[in-house]
Amino acid sequence: MNQDFYEVLGIGKDASAGEIKKAYRKQAIKYHPDKNPGDQEAEANFKKAAEAYEVLSDPQKKAQYDQYGHAAFENGGFGGGGGSMNMDDIFSQFGDIFGSAFGGGFGGFSQGQRRMKGSDLRIRVSLNLEEIINGVEKKIKVKRKTQAPGIQYSTCSTCKGAGQVMRVTNTILGRMQTASPCPSCQGSGQTISNRPAGSDAQGMIQEEETVSIKIPPGVEEGMQLKVSGKGNAAPGNGISGDLLVLIQEKADEQFVREGNHLHYDLYISIAEAALGVSKEINLIDGKVRIKLESGIQSGKTLRLKNKGIRDINGYGSGDLLVHINVWTPKELNREQKKFFESMLEDDNFKPQPEKSDKSFFEKVKDMFA
Repeated sequence: MNQDFYEVLGIGKDASAGEIKKAYRKQAIKYHPDKNPGDQEAEANFKKAAEAYEVLSDPQKKAQYDQYGHAAFENGGFGGGGGSMNMDDIFSQFGDIFGSAFGGGFGGFSQGQRRMKGSDLRIRVSLNLEEIINGVEKKIKVKRKTQAPGIQYSTCSTCKGAGQVMRVTNTILGRMQTASPCPSCQGSGQTISNRPAGSDAQGMIQEEETVSIKIPPGVEEGMQLKVSGKGNAAPGNGISGDLLVLIQEKADEQFVREGNHLHYDLYISIAEAALGVSKEINLIDGKVRIKLESGIQSGKTLRLKNKGIRDINGYGSGDLLVHINVWTPKELNREQKKFFESMLEDDNFKPQPEKSDKSFFEKVKDMFA
């Protein structure tokens, strides 16, 4: 079971951006591999802290995590920040956390090449209600940049493959060593020695690839999922960007969604309302039969527990709310008209609402209460 990101950093959900950054810095120093050589548990905690920071430091990812938990990122290979991070990804964060002046401290991120990351790609995926309820695997054609076949790289002559250039300055505190990305290779430690024809300045070409996207049950409109490594590739020994998938919902002809609940309008005749009737409702994943008592009123709502949408975090399912609508015929034949005329003065046909029968305005008031 995934540990809560807030627990990993030892902060509350109301922590500010500065507090999140401070907490991560503390955890990173405590569990850094250079301080704990060979300690697998420390390395695992180091990665957990980095995963938590990657999500909580990003306002959009943080909002998704607060609403959906780990499920927003982890289902079917959607790594929000967590499971797919490697040590290169983690060390790339330290420039923001500790600054370049942190240079000579931890060799893991102050020395060596800086692996570039390709740009992310964004697509929209529209789902119908059945796909949302049951989950679905979509195969989408994506145009992404990849390294051109035959491209060759050589060690950067400026930084000698280090990916960084070092500068030593004298300050009132003594000699200060700082590192910055190499301007010749942008930190990759490599430059192109042979660029194939038809490729761009970075030796990249655009190709179409079919990507399989597993979408978990219960996703919502506006939710963003991530497929790691399926964005644009990076030059040299860099790592590919990610494919960001924005969820869109198609309107359903029968049901209206409200969170994990579903609303359904059931129309019955005056005769069915007066006599009572048993009705069958076709659901997305089966059927359900409900019994309407005699004298049921238009506007009454019946709640069927756990017949809605499964919660994405596994907290049960929503309900199906069936709204009763008594259909009044627009035209009557002579016999029907005669029957209703004879009932005009019948006390049984005169409205006699009970206290439990709320008016339209009371129902509206309850909705906004």
